[in-house]
Amino acid sequence: MMARVPPRAYIVPDWHRCKDSKEYFNKIIHKKNRKNFGLLESPVMPPYAAVDTLDYKIFISGKSGVGKTALAARLAGLNIPSVHHETTGIQTTVVYWPVKLRENGRVLFFRLQLWDCGENALRRFDHLLPSCKEQVDAVLFLFSFTDRTSFQDLSNQITKWTESTDCLVKVVVGTKFDLFMHCDVAERDVRKFQETWRLPVLHSGGEVSDGLGDVAPILNCLAENLWHQDCVRAGATGRQQQHETGTLP
Repeated sequence: MMARVPPRAYIVPDWHRCKDSKEYFNKIIHKKNRKNFGLLESPVMPPYAAVDTLDYKIFISGKSGVGKTALAARLAGLNIPSVHHETTGIQTTVVYWPVKLRENGRVLFFRLQLWDCGENALRRFDHLLPSCKEQVDAVLFLFSFTDRTSFQDLSNQITKWTESTDCLVKVVVGTKFDLFMHCDVAERDVRKFQETWRLPVLHSGGEVSDGLGDVAPILNCLAENLWHQDCVRAGATGRQQQHETGTLP
């Protein structure tokens, strides 16, 4: 299952495996484990290697039990809960991820604030969903490979978010991919979904390896699409300014 990427690749793929990335990734790793960052904390780089940080709000959408909290923990390098408990309200998790731009070699830190809210809480309290949608930049739509109904519910989830705004990065993640013995979603179904919706579909599951390799595909996909969205917005803003000043050809 390959992720669809924007028309051009903006970031260096698998940069976390390159030697010149170590100085930056060492700021989010301590003793081979990911560092945990609070809302007011950030990686500290030396002055000669100072980088800009870009902030994004990511909402994790999916049925109860598909692994929203577990995915947020995995992406942040936190301990993954061994027992499922319904999230009672809004839970936020901060993830820092450095990327290198292909065009000019510039390094950026992506600060991703993951928002996770329990399905039952969203139904009970009307004010939670508007809070989650406010100034959101991307949505991770989750389904479980062991729960076909969660896969069938994807179209409803995506439609609800598309109705509110089209200016969103949308990525689909299939969880519990390692439980192939209990798989309830076939690869042909995933391929058909990709052809219909034209969205990246990634997978998650299994043991956390080195803290980077297992999360890099999802975080790089988010970074690629978020940066692409920013470039499109900047281009549209530039054209609008030219139109207003009369300098548009």
